[in-house]
Amino acid sequence: MSLLENAVQDCLNNPLSFCKFISSNDAGATGGHQSGLYIPLHSWNILFDNPGVKGENKDANVKIMWQGDFETDSRFIYYGQKSRNEYRITRFGRGFSLLKPENVGDLFVLIKIDTNYYHAYIIQGDDDIESFFSSVGITADQTNNLIDLSNVNLQKPTLEELFQSYIQSLTVDFPDTYQVSSKAREFFRTSQKKQNADLDSLILNWLDTEFSLFKALEFNRYQKRMSTPFDTIDELVACANTLLNRRKSRAGKSLEHHLTEVFRIANLSVDSQVTTEDKKKPDFIFPGAIQYHDNTFNQDKLFFLAAKTTCKDRWRQILNEADRIEEKHLFTLQQGISENQLNEMYKHKVTLVVPRPYINSFPSAYRNKILSLENFVSMVRNK
Repeated sequence: MSLLENAVQDCLNNPLSFCKFISSNDAGATGGHQSGLYIPLHSWNILFDNPGVKGENKDANVKIMWQGDFETDSRFIYYGQKSRNEYRITRFGRGFSLLKPENVGDLFVLIKIDTNYYHAYIIQGDDDIESFFSSVGITADQTNNLIDLSNVNLQKPTLEELFQSYIQSLTVDFPDTYQVSSKAREFFRTSQKKQNADLDSLILNWLDTEFSLFKALEFNRYQKRMSTPFDTIDELVACANTLLNRRKSRAGKSLEHHLTEVFRIANLSVDSQVTTEDKKKPDFIFPGAIQYHDNTFNQDKLFFLAAKTTCKDRWRQILNEADRIEEKHLFTLQQGISENQLNEMYKHKVTLVVPRPYINSFPSAYRNKILSLENFVSMVRNK
């Protein structure tokens, strides 16, 4: 099996697994002292049986098999001093090659196999990362967490009731991505006592709600089929491919649908999938197609935005999608990209737009160049 397949199988076959995008701090690219892979406080149980106690350090010696290829004698540690309150994985040994600056933006996956024994994978490339997400049933914005393998992870009973009522009313097997995205936003609004005006938080909440709705739909439609044996391997593969392909196609389209709604709420004039040079179709052109194709319209007032769930490899695809607009903006859910890649992006006049909470996952030297969604909307509105 490939590295990706092994990582997926390990996650599916073991109850405790975790994933995160590698940050510049993890890879020692911040210029500060490298102190190991950071694990957030809420995911402590991937490392220890009990959470750390403030004011006390604790550690455990573990063996980690990396990439299914080699092992390290590593250490899990909780720093509980007043100045620190964090978990880290340290001691990777001399010559360890998987935590270099160029690994920033790769996906780190950790699976607990047995007491003090773990498997770990560094997954590279947008296609493999998104295939991993689809296979284990999470989205890019659900990283930096334990991987939830339950069929439906619904934390709010009110949302669950809304989901089930909607599913029972459907007359089609699976509604299209536009309808699922729209319903997710409707259900989120209905379930919230207070409406959050912060666009960055809003889009993350919409994405989470939609994925919960999608998983509820998937569970409802396939629960019976998955509980009965398949007659042939080909039948099993065909069913699995149907599920995976639907998950993959949904992710990118849902992001575009939610961004469209953000721009509507913000009263921005925008067209999507505008045909430009060589029949390219960028995701969003501001203020629209008419202005883009009007050579008398001021180019400084034209804006381009692409939307990609991950972009470490794919950002180059947008460079020739709108020749009239020199600076390209790219919205992504990617967390962390190496300084070398960011430098290359900015040389090609590509500016990243990410949800505000994700900005700190990027190298500190570039954080002030990265826009939040609110920043981008304000910039377009002011122009």
